[in-house]
Amino acid sequence: MARTTTMTVRIGETLGDYVARQIGDNGPYENVSEYVRDLIRKDKERHDKQAFNRLKAELQLAFSEPDESYVTASAADIISRNKNRS
Repeated sequence: MARTTTMTVRIGETLGDYVARQIGDNGPYENVSEYVRDLIRKDKERHDKQAFNRLKAELQLAFSEPDESYVTASAADIISRNKNRS
């Protein structure tokens, strides 16, 4: 079973009024917790997408190099090279 965490958040009147409009009969969420969980999920998705796009850009850059720039290396070569960096 997943662990849960309880958080207390203080917000000003303007944001509080906005949140109230998103809850119950006024909005798409049943309660504040549901709304906050959705906001966090969307923020996590945005963060994950940004990380994926950074990785994708790095890979596209690497694969755009000419074939002559690649060298053959064994797993042992790579491990040894990385140990020497420490």
